[in-house]
Amino acid sequence: MQISKDMLIGELVQMHETIAPMLMRAGMHCLGCPSAQSESLEEACMVHGIDCDTLVANMNQVLAAL
Repeated sequence: MQISKDMLIGELVQMHETIAPMLMRAGMHCLGCPSAQSESLEEACMVHGIDCDTLVANMNQVLAAL
C-alpha cells in the first residue's frame, strides 16, 4: 500500500484504519465533509498549510511498518 499526493481523501480514509487518525493529527479535522472526500491529498494540504511531501513520506513510512 503506497500513498501519493494525487490520491483523493475519500480513497485514503478507506485504504486503512490508521489513515484517518494520521490525517487528523496533521491538522485535517474535516475528513467527514462531503467536499473533502473529493479533494486530493495535495489540495487538502494546501488548504490546511501542511507540507504534503513530508506528510506523504511519514504516512508511507507508517504503512510500510504495518
